[in-house]
Amino acid sequence: MSLAQLHYTSATDGDGTDSGEEGPIPGRFSAVDAAIPGSVLTEAGPLLAYEPPPGTEPPLTDAALRALPEALSFSVLADGGHLLARTVATRPAPSASVGFHAHAVHLPPGSRLPGGALPITACRTARWAATTPGRPLPDPLAALPGATGHHAREREGLNDFAVARGPWLAGVLADLRRLCEPGASGRVVLVEPQSADVARWIALACVALPDELAGRLTFTTYTRHPLRAPQRIVGVLPQDAAELTDPDVRVHRCAGARPEAAVADAWAETAARIWRNRTPELFREAAELPGEPFAAGPVAVTALCAGIALGTGGRAAAAEWAAERPYALDAKRTRQLVDALTAPGVDERSGPEFDAAGRLFAALDGRSPATTTAPLAAMLVTEAVRGGNGSLELPGRTAFSGPEGAAVAGVLGPEILTELASAGVGLDVARTVQLLRVARLLGVDCAELLPSVVDRLAPALLEGDEEGPGWAPALLELMDEQFDVRTALLGALDRIAPDSPGGVERLLLRVPLPFTGTQSLPHLRMCAGAPEARADCGDDRVARMQRILRAAGVSPFAEPLVLRTAVGLVWEESAPTVAEARLLLEAATSDAHRAAGTWSHLVAAALAAGAGDGEAPELAHDLLRGFPRETGGRVRAALQLLEFAREVRSGAAQPEWAERVRALRAEAEPVEPGVLGQACDAVAARLLAPERPEAELYALVHSGDTDLINAYDRGARGDSVRARLAADAAYAADCFTVWTAHPHAGPAWSSAAAALLEEVLRPVVRGLPADRVAAVEEAVGRSGSSGRADAFRDWNRRERRTLGRLGRRIAGRVRRA
Repeated sequence: MSLAQLHYTSATDGDGTDSGEEGPIPGRFSAVDAAIPGSVLTEAGPLLAYEPPPGTEPPLTDAALRALPEALSFSVLADGGHLLARTVATRPAPSASVGFHAHAVHLPPGSRLPGGALPITACRTARWAATTPGRPLPDPLAALPGATGHHAREREGLNDFAVARGPWLAGVLADLRRLCEPGASGRVVLVEPQSADVARWIALACVALPDELAGRLTFTTYTRHPLRAPQRIVGVLPQDAAELTDPDVRVHRCAGARPEAAVADAWAETAARIWRNRTPELFREAAELPGEPFAAGPVAVTALCAGIALGTGGRAAAAEWAAERPYALDAKRTRQLVDALTAPGVDERSGPEFDAAGRLFAALDGRSPATTTAPLAAMLVTEAVRGGNGSLELPGRTAFSGPEGAAVAGVLGPEILTELASAGVGLDVARTVQLLRVARLLGVDCAELLPSVVDRLAPALLEGDEEGPGWAPALLELMDEQFDVRTALLGALDRIAPDSPGGVERLLLRVPLPFTGTQSLPHLRMCAGAPEARADCGDDRVARMQRILRAAGVSPFAEPLVLRTAVGLVWEESAPTVAEARLLLEAATSDAHRAAGTWSHLVAAALAAGAGDGEAPELAHDLLRGFPRETGGRVRAALQLLEFAREVRSGAAQPEWAERVRALRAEAEPVEPGVLGQACDAVAARLLAPERPEAELYALVHSGDTDLINAYDRGARGDSVRARLAADAAYAADCFTVWTAHPHAGPAWSSAAAALLEEVLRPVVRGLPADRVAAVEEAVGRSGSSGRADAFRDWNRRERRTLGRLGRRIAGRVRRA
């Protein structure tokens, strides 16, 4: 195809004016191909305009004029076409100020330069004119060939420039890659003192970029106003780059201080290293490999095979690419890649790099000779042992069957055994699992160390509560690979389950450990069955425990520790209720509970019972009888308080109840409120009964013990006492006598008795009919002297009085009678 051309030059004195102020030089079209539409000319004027650098003062020498920036540009037009142009400063007349001349070619929509040449290569062509041709309608150009005659010199110059700009290469290439992404916006501004260096930057980028994308990249090597320039790559002089703060503009000051931040772009970093090593031809080789545009893998593989050292990101990209396409490289290049990836002395390798190397080994294993894959296998297991990478994908065992494996085992075997023997092994699950797996791969015998290792590893498995811990896949592979490790580890977990049943249950929910073999493992089976039992039995915790015990497959009489596991799974840290504890006690012998240590749960149930739990004293009696040696000190005294309540209620208690309560309470301190309440309430209930031991009542009244007196007060206010007071005149008379007969017993009793007279007895008596009141009065008289009957009549007639005054009056009348 032919290229329609146009010329745009600074206006002469007859065509425009020059005010002498800074700004774009007025221009005019001096020659235009008739095939170029008028709409293109409208757009072309601003694109081709030229403004000299600030401070350009006439007159200029010829050398100074040639030193002014040259604008090479490739711009997209509104109709989808393009304009490729060169604008240079000129001197229209010997005495004139600075002018310019722009020579441009028009590329209609959908067209490219002849031969598919890139726009930047045509910018150095000798076909560019610096003056207007002799006729106004220039002929179309057949081609725009690049500069000729010095290809080697041009190539070396570009290499020298790449090395000189090495610190900025990766950053610029990364930003240019982002410009080529679909939907990308913004522009890249290159700040250089010479516009020719901006053209070199664009040439560097176009060599590295895929041809299709490089051909669409718009640019200008010089402008005074970078934020107004429509091109994607814009070159400016340092004096015009002072305030470029637009967020859509990426500015690279390529002649200033070196950038400090690393570039996190594997493709750009690798491309920069290729340029710094003066091997741009590698970009063509990489383009022949499969992969998406800007994929780091092809350029990284090509660079490594050519002997160029890359960083960890580039090496990881190369390994990942080759792992996904093991067929893409021949045997020679595959070996070159492996040698480069495993070479000693490279900078520190990262976790992603080792992971990619592991996947590459898996892809090459069985496809490539063992001599090719052996270095990868050796590097991976060395990292697993020395680098502590617990998530590393390990090679298969066959990778170490030859002499290479024996050599690796000879180096790493002693290190593995030393670490497995240390006290800290097992605490880090991933590390321990990795060491055991590597030991098997290398044939390192660690049978003697295995028992101590799994004893430390098993508790560590219970730590944490995350779903699907990172070490779980490796642990399951270890247990699948090594029967002896699986047997030992499951046995260790079964041993610790009675003491940490909840932790083992949570572990089995997080990690599906295989224990379906011939091992008994009763505790593990109980922990595995606990969730189903919980779902099926609901709130019936005793039924849940029985269901879990059946899952063990052994009787608690044969293996008492299953009781501890079952109780821990059902009640965890809480105590069972008294009713549940009695059922537990019936479910197994005291010897079984003693051996399992679950007797303490039964004791806790008894001591945590409320004062109104009638089964607690019975449970305490059974516990004292079944566990005489285990229950001692404070706990035994508390249980004896409960048992004493049982004896009082049954009539089997020995005399001196109040003293017995006080003595046991002192031994049981700090005594549980429910336990003390059981004993005190039992005494109070017996002393409020019609057939009471008078000596015990007298001892309570004069004890001054607030716990006992308060219990008596609570009992006297109960519904049963009130009902009996209303129904039984003798009982009402007896209570009146007791509550008035001890005026000097002490403040605790005096206060309680006065309150009972006024708040319990008086409301009952006032609600009785007259004949019933008379019966009470008669009963009071029969129980004592006539003076006491008078006192009752006086009390019944009077308003509320204190017990002290009433008691003294009653006592005086009794003496006079």
